[in-house]
Amino acid sequence: MPKPSASKAAAETGKTRRFISGVVEGFYGRPWTMEQRTELFQREQKWGLNTYLYAPKDDYKHRMYWRDLYSPEEAEKLVALITAAKKNGVDFIYAISPGLDITFSNPKEVATLKRKLDQVSGFGCSSFSLLFDDIETEMCPADKQAFSSFAHAQVAVTNEVFKHLGQPDTFLFCPTDYCAAFCTPNVSQSAYLHTVGENLLPGIDVLWTGPKVVSHHITVESIVEVSSVLKRAPVIWDNIHANDYDPQRIFMGPYKDRPTDLIPKLRGVLTNPNCEYYPNFVAIHNLATWCRSGGGQRDVEMTGDDDDEAGSDPCYSPRRALTLALTDWLQEFLSTDQPGGPRPLNPTHLKKESSDEEPMQTDVGDPVYVPGSGDNPLFTAEPLTLDDLQLLSELFYLPYEHGSTARTMLTELDWLKAHREAVAEAETEMTAEWRSRAKCFDVMCVAVFTMFNRLSNAPNRSILYDLYNYICDIKSGVTLARAYVKQLGGQSRPSGQVMTDDPEPWGFRGGLSGEFQRMLPCHGNRDLFRHPPMTSVYSIRPFCPEDKTEIQKIHMEMQRGEAKAPAAALPALISDGLAGGQLCPSPSCGLVLEDERGVCGYALGLTDATAAALNNQRALPGDFPSMVTMQLHPRVTDPAPARRMIGSLLSLMKTSGSRGVFCELRKGDRRMFDFYSKLGSFTTLKMAGLPQDVIAMGTSL
Repeated sequence: MPKPSASKAAAETGKTRRFISGVVEGFYGRPWTMEQRTELFQREQKWGLNTYLYAPKDDYKHRMYWRDLYSPEEAEKLVALITAAKKNGVDFIYAISPGLDITFSNPKEVATLKRKLDQVSGFGCSSFSLLFDDIETEMCPADKQAFSSFAHAQVAVTNEVFKHLGQPDTFLFCPTDYCAAFCTPNVSQSAYLHTVGENLLPGIDVLWTGPKVVSHHITVESIVEVSSVLKRAPVIWDNIHANDYDPQRIFMGPYKDRPTDLIPKLRGVLTNPNCEYYPNFVAIHNLATWCRSGGGQRDVEMTGDDDDEAGSDPCYSPRRALTLALTDWLQEFLSTDQPGGPRPLNPTHLKKESSDEEPMQTDVGDPVYVPGSGDNPLFTAEPLTLDDLQLLSELFYLPYEHGSTARTMLTELDWLKAHREAVAEAETEMTAEWRSRAKCFDVMCVAVFTMFNRLSNAPNRSILYDLYNYICDIKSGVTLARAYVKQLGGQSRPSGQVMTDDPEPWGFRGGLSGEFQRMLPCHGNRDLFRHPPMTSVYSIRPFCPEDKTEIQKIHMEMQRGEAKAPAAALPALISDGLAGGQLCPSPSCGLVLEDERGVCGYALGLTDATAAALNNQRALPGDFPSMVTMQLHPRVTDPAPARRMIGSLLSLMKTSGSRGVFCELRKGDRRMFDFYSKLGSFTTLKMAGLPQDVIAMGTSL
């Protein structure tokens, strides 16, 4: 029997329905714990939010096994959760998602749905939601006979369930076409939305994500348009802080690009934030500030001029709202969340009751260690600061936008890479600018490392564990970028890690998913940094005498990178004469590598190196009469063109009659040693007269 109508009674008494504001737990992934949800209700009450929509996609009795009733143990937990929500003045909306496999025209299916919601109603829940998002739109044969369209099927069942539950004051419907991008051909002409608007009972509210699933902007005009089709103001299900679609991203930027002028045009706003519970402090706090700013209840002055918010909302400043959130979040970071936090400075001994047993050994009561004059000082964790959290937010900002520091770092790295030739030139204004900007970039990198260390030592470990994978990832990326800039600036020798097809695992990112993406032609074209570096195109051509000058430049630059000492202090190689121009390569035994900027590598050979070896007081190994030398500019990070070039040179030398070649390398040139070693054909040789810091390698042809 249908229950009494709550919404009808509200309408008859002229009661104003409150603006829905709060959180939807609607992501794909591990649901939040009961303890976290209870804490959420307390925060919502504190910040003035009033709603929690229970819709975790991976709660199998919410979606996949929606027909199954809750067990007594599960029921007990839900009762406790609903009770906790009521205690904190939060409306608990239970959502169910039967759209994966329901047969709309089967009365038994509808009865099963009613039975499930009746069970939850018995737990004390009075607000409900039917979700038909992210499902196939093709109806089964039985439904095609009973309904004229998919929308009609959904609306018919939703209306029936709504009336069965007594027309509750809060009942939400999520359409399959829940954003403008899904509407065919558009919102105003969508047959699906028109069916929903014309047939869904007026007491049922409709969820809407905006122009897209994850909407960059939501405008008043777009809401007016969809409201006219739906014949009611929508409830925004906002995915601006959702991250369940990308495990490498988390969002801790402000709630923005939604003017507070929207509030009178909406039934409500619910944020569907990150999968990780604790970092959502920022998203939820910001939404609460936004709601208060638009309701004439501002508890803090939000107006003012913001440099990056020209022409923005006069009632709400995203930047200042973010600062408020981060200021409050800092206090949570600095509180110890559980046993096992920092131990007290003056621990007391555990008192043991009389017993013949030996007491359990613990660290409580141990004397505080004081290092001696010659000992290492104790590690002291620096306290986390508001500046650290602001940097964290800027590095993990929003789906369509990096924070200001992240944008600056990308811009500077791009400039330093594009103008790296300035470092090789004599001191000029450009050289000075390059070094100045490189220094500024390094300062920003160090700030990221400092933030990481302070976060890692913050007392609240629960927040840290939710963030740890993300901050480790950004630290690794910044470390690689910093090392690359230092190498370009000659502050460190060229690393073998930069040019190798067998790097350490931390030198490449993304796993299988990353490999798939890099194979696609569109990869990188939607990077938030609008000038992503393009893959270089290399060409290999024969050496000519005019190349000597460029080869000498590369040779000298790589020598400078091998040691801080002057080049004269380095042990001499036979091949120095080839690269330095004193010797000419044998006919048809020289190759040059070029990219869009010019010569960037060379491979030169002598088919008979006897005379050159004698001049350097070397004795050639018997089976290796020929010599090769190869070098690449640091900007060449792809080993493939290097392999092609050395392979081509060896073929040319074999054609010229050589039966084996050797090369000499300084031990400091780890980059080229790794390269030759990983070719598989070169092995270490013994050579009489070889200096102590020189290695000889050879291969038979």
